[in-house]
Amino acid sequence: MPSLEIYAGDNLALMRGFESEKFQLIYIDPPFNTKKKQVRTQIKTSRDGGGDRVGFQGRRYRTTKLGSLEFSDTWTDYLEFLQPRLEEARRLLAPNGSLFLHVDYREVHYCKVLLDQIFGRECFLNEIIWAYDYGGRTQKRWSPKHDNILWYARDPKNYIYRYDDIDRIPYMAPKLVGPKKAVRGKTPTDTWWQTIVSPTGKEKTGYPTQKPLAILNRIVRVHSNPGDWVLDFFAGSGTTGEAAVRADRHAVLVDCNREAIEVMQKRLAFANPVVYDQNRA
Repeated sequence: MPSLEIYAGDNLALMRGFESEKFQLIYIDPPFNTKKKQVRTQIKTSRDGGGDRVGFQGRRYRTTKLGSLEFSDTWTDYLEFLQPRLEEARRLLAPNGSLFLHVDYREVHYCKVLLDQIFGRECFLNEIIWAYDYGGRTQKRWSPKHDNILWYARDPKNYIYRYDDIDRIPYMAPKLVGPKKAVRGKTPTDTWWQTIVSPTGKEKTGYPTQKPLAILNRIVRVHSNPGDWVLDFFAGSGTTGEAAVRADRHAVLVDCNREAIEVMQKRLAFANPVVYDQNRA
């Protein structure tokens, strides 16, 4: 089983203590600066003829609140917060390493300019659009249903890209490509269609902003080799760690949120994580 380390504490201080050029892959999903409190309420439902919720074929269910996880997503200077952390990320990347920064439409253009300054514009390789179709629709504009993932390589002429490990997707018009290609499927483009984590699915941890394992599986398997080191210093629910360990990569996860640490310890117990608590050192 690959090693899995979880660090509780300020990510900038912890990163400054990590070895330079150690990680072949860094993925981060920092707060999006939405100016809102991010909340995920955990519930369970049970069949009850007088319940508060109506389900399939009119069956009624009673909802019981188990608890909630939340954090504030407001920053007075978002880029000032990110810049030293992204500079450390570049130092920590191996010569053939890649950084994936997951943000949304509010900040992506500012983040790209910042990363161009830190890495160099020539190191920008892709903007991946994660598109999903879930939740309500606004009547005042086109409803935003995507996130942005920026991919930068430490060296644009030397980076890991395991083409043969890309998961294939069905052709939209399989009859036009012939039976062999239809069975094999096609490789995705820079637009990835993937549903969010289902609020009632087995993958759900209850942590706000949890990202689908399928997204991280694709990034980890294509942009690192077995035995490589993967870092996520905004680890949240630990999705990066699960994708890395299950793909035979070593993982280092960092988060300052006590609830996130507890979620990760529970979710990743199968990998026997070693936990370091900066506040208890």
